[in-house]
Amino acid sequence: MTNHPHASVDAAGALTALAAAPAAELERALLEVCSSPTWAAAVAGRRPWSDREALLAANSAAMDSLAVADLDDAMAGHARIGKPKAGDATSEREQAGIHGVDQALLDDLREANAAYEAKFGHVFLICATGRTAATMLAALRERFSNDAATEAEIVRGELRKINDIRLNRLLDEPAA
Repeated sequence: MTNHPHASVDAAGALTALAAAPAAELERALLEVCSSPTWAAAVAGRRPWSDREALLAANSAAMDSLAVADLDDAMAGHARIGKPKAGDATSEREQAGIHGVDQALLDDLREANAAYEAKFGHVFLICATGRTAATMLAALRERFSNDAATEAEIVRGELRKINDIRLNRLLDEPAA
């Protein structure tokens, strides 16, 4: 699976640099992707990664191994759907689907988020990239009927998708 649509020589260089980074620098970079220290340590522990797919496989394996408390740590780094973190370019980019929506829809999202958070004790987490506010609200309402164990596994899968997007971006964007 080496023909990733984002594969490039620069990405290979970024992967090599990431794999060779000092532990503290790598930890900082990985915690920008996912705020779970357990996840970051698990991904770092699988370096060097032979290619992009190996890094994404490290993400998947790390997500599979997270305990519920680690999922809480991972979710702590995410903004509430419908309310991106001010000044956080990643949050704003990932929730671009809420830009320009009417206030009634934002109010519905806020109310549904509050009900979800009261039931599950954490923010509603969904891979928002490419989704509209209406589709996120529909997913929120659909998932509200889940039990805690089912929802935890859905969250794990959504975090995996978000991390894949962020890891790909880390490899594909020029270093600042």
